[in-house]
Amino acid sequence: MTEQGAHPGDAAGTPAASARPDTGRTDRPGPRGTDPHDTDPQHAGTEDAGTGTAGTGKQAAPGAHGTDGRSGTDPAHVDEVEGDEPLLPARVHRPSDLVRLLVGVFAIGVLLAIATFAHGTTSGLEQDITKGTGQAPDLLIKIAGLASSIAILLVPVAFAIERLIKRDGLRIADGVLAAVLAHGVTLATDLWVARAAPDSIQEALTQPSPGDVHALTDPVHGYLAPVIAYMTAVGMSRRPRWRAVLCVVLLLDAFSMLVTGYTTPFSVILTVLLGWTVAYGTLYAVGSPNVRPTGQTLMAGLRTVGFHPVSASRQEAPDAAEAGDRGRRYFVTLEDGPPLDVTVVDREQQAQGFFYRAWRNLTLRGFATRSSLQSLRQALEQEALLAYAAIAAGANAPKLIAMSELGPDAVMLVYEHSGGRTLDSLPDEEITDELLRGAWHQVQALQSRRIAHRRLVGDAILVDRSGAVILTDLRIGEIAAGEVLLRMDVSQLLVTLGLRVGAERAVASALSVLGPDAVADCLPMLQPIALSRSTRATLRRLARERAEREREAVLEASRQTRLLRTEQAAGHSGGSTADGRFEGKSGKKAVRAEQRAEKRAIEEALEEAREEDLLTQIRHEVLRIRPQAPVEPVRLERVRPRTLISFIAGAIGGYFLLTQLTHIEFGPLISNAEWGWVAAAVLFSAASYFAAALALLGFVPERVPYVRTVAAQVAGSFVKIVAPAAVGGVALNTRFLQRAGVRPGLAVASVGASQLFGLGCHILMLLAFGYLTGTEKTPSLSPSRTVIAGLLTVAVLVLVVTSVPFLRKFLFTRVRSLFAGVVPRMLDVLQRPQKLVTGIGGMLLLTACFVLCLYASVQAFGDGTTSISLAGVAVVFLAGNALGSAAPTPGGVGAVEATLTVGLIAVGLPSEVAAPAVLLFRLLTLWLPVLPGWLAFNHLTRKGAL
Repeated sequence: MTEQGAHPGDAAGTPAASARPDTGRTDRPGPRGTDPHDTDPQHAGTEDAGTGTAGTGKQAAPGAHGTDGRSGTDPAHVDEVEGDEPLLPARVHRPSDLVRLLVGVFAIGVLLAIATFAHGTTSGLEQDITKGTGQAPDLLIKIAGLASSIAILLVPVAFAIERLIKRDGLRIADGVLAAVLAHGVTLATDLWVARAAPDSIQEALTQPSPGDVHALTDPVHGYLAPVIAYMTAVGMSRRPRWRAVLCVVLLLDAFSMLVTGYTTPFSVILTVLLGWTVAYGTLYAVGSPNVRPTGQTLMAGLRTVGFHPVSASRQEAPDAAEAGDRGRRYFVTLEDGPPLDVTVVDREQQAQGFFYRAWRNLTLRGFATRSSLQSLRQALEQEALLAYAAIAAGANAPKLIAMSELGPDAVMLVYEHSGGRTLDSLPDEEITDELLRGAWHQVQALQSRRIAHRRLVGDAILVDRSGAVILTDLRIGEIAAGEVLLRMDVSQLLVTLGLRVGAERAVASALSVLGPDAVADCLPMLQPIALSRSTRATLRRLARERAEREREAVLEASRQTRLLRTEQAAGHSGGSTADGRFEGKSGKKAVRAEQRAEKRAIEEALEEAREEDLLTQIRHEVLRIRPQAPVEPVRLERVRPRTLISFIAGAIGGYFLLTQLTHIEFGPLISNAEWGWVAAAVLFSAASYFAAALALLGFVPERVPYVRTVAAQVAGSFVKIVAPAAVGGVALNTRFLQRAGVRPGLAVASVGASQLFGLGCHILMLLAFGYLTGTEKTPSLSPSRTVIAGLLTVAVLVLVVTSVPFLRKFLFTRVRSLFAGVVPRMLDVLQRPQKLVTGIGGMLLLTACFVLCLYASVQAFGDGTTSISLAGVAVVFLAGNALGSAAPTPGGVGAVEATLTVGLIAVGLPSEVAAPAVLLFRLLTLWLPVLPGWLAFNHLTRKGAL
């Protein structure tokens, strides 16, 4: 932004001016009076963008810049660009490079997996290729070898010279760096294959050298991989002629090497993948040269389509998270016409949010998502089609008047200037019922032609001075949309308006335009997953604020009750009594009465402070008009994130177990098993349910039947199969206590107190048993290393959490909520020593039952020569149980088995004993109790206990 009265050519075109931090103002779109349709009041009285004069209300006359009136014809003219990106970074990290890197790593993993597990297939493939290439004439082989050996050196040099002539030395530097790294990776791979790789991989990648039968060929070509990395990093794939030359050279080299017996087919494929992967890894690490078009490029592009721009003002996106879907926007003033709104979309912005869109495409059904990969040409055509279709449908939308490419990596779309303010920027008093109905009329017009907007948020709705509503951001919309997408638009606009004016007015305006049937049909879509990203973030923020108000109300009620109790105690202390024994009995009753009064006060305060979320309020408003409307949410998710993570974790754990079991002969192992120890393991597993009931009831001051609590713990064995271990048991115990007569808040606090005490006991026992295991001088552990490593790890975690503001705030919030509910419950338990002893004793007994069950399982398959201490088994169980609780898989499947097996092997147990012992332990504690758990679950459900 130039200073008032300064000539624009003195500052706007210089690097210093373009880098000034105050160039991003969006309240200066241009001179007033240039557009008769511009009714935006915020532009009144602003500085003229083309001449630097303030508030003249006139457009700069031709020749005011010292030219002949045509800003595009005078080479001395300097365009003024306001709000352009200051000092664009020289390099950018492209998400597309990261995607290619991950694809390359995955392809290498698949190749090595095939070489490992499909040995017969690889051998047959190599024999077929060797037989086919062996029939080639010798002269052809010699010519191909000579040509490829020369071209493999000349092609990179020739391309480097061509790039240097065009002053593109940065790409050459990237290519050299990628080549060096690829050579290092090649050497490391050769060393790994020669010394540590499985025999199957070595046989697939190497063969006896033709010159020396006692030597092997190189697993990876030391010169070919760097060449591929170099040519990929410098961008040869985007130049068809050079790409064709490179492909011919690579084919000739591979052919000559295969025919002469100096390589294998898998070696050639691995070499290509390594070079390609290293190249994109280098580009993502160091960044690619930034080719994003600047404002000056935009001005030049506008001249190519017949406009004569004077200045361009960059308009910042209000939501950076979704800016990639919107592109960069400019307000452009012209010499001979009204101003323009120009949107610039480049490959970098289009790549923003790629992983988020890819995840949505993976987890959501196809009708609820759009393509995560889209070319610039496709994006250009889609936005143009939607702009024309919206206007043809009768909706108020920006009019598209021109489109053009800005080089090979960007496009621009030119619209007539709309003016107006966004719904988000309007004050509450200006959002009238007429304006709300106007927004619904625009949506009704789109839906009459089956057009889905897909992003009806506040910054996509413009309101001009006359109150007319204009819908923008049609880029991600859809033509010929299905019923689901149309209903999602209605639910999105309901939430958008509800966030500003409340659920009642938002629903009333929708009913007055769309009718009750159309509004009621959108209720199944009224779920967070169907809303935009920014809307979900707003709803989460509001939910956190509601939870904070509820916690504040509980704390205030508790404080007021205790203050009243203190005042009453002070008043009674001044009196006297004649009967001390009566005083003691009545005092206990008074204490219990005060505790009950405090609980009632907390529950009443929580009930008064509890607020419904916006989605629930909208449902209630619609159900008042249509009580029979469907409210069950539609399943939009193809797969839930937790299910996907559980499947991946379970697959990893299953693969690990299978690799351990392939080397075990179960027949002799079972025949030699000690069945007395198996019976002991069964008894210890059964006793764990009685111990779990004691551990829970010890933190519940209310009277709960013990036998029914044991049955609930057995039912938890069934729940663990369908939910993660740390979630299913907590939910079941909380529900059981509520059905047993414990108030909901106190039931949650009791289970939380049990979990908190259990965590503390778990950590203490892990450290204690770790020290005891180390003192036994086992080969793997020593007391000093175990204890010191644990303490150092805890100290580092504490320092990290306390030094990072975000983590510190997160921890403070969680601890505060803990003290608001769990700690008062723990204080109630502390007043009853018998309950406290029962709870802690139950926890210790529960851990002892599981440790003894695992120990008995180990002894059942031990041959008498292998010995393991009980302390070592305890350490292994405690570590495995911790990981199992943190694992997202039901019952910790996969994570627990892998951890226990590795732990037992680490403390000196042979793998032939560790694997079956873990399987027996998990069979007794997880799988066999499922049927009794299902029966107990159904029984308690019929009795109303769950």
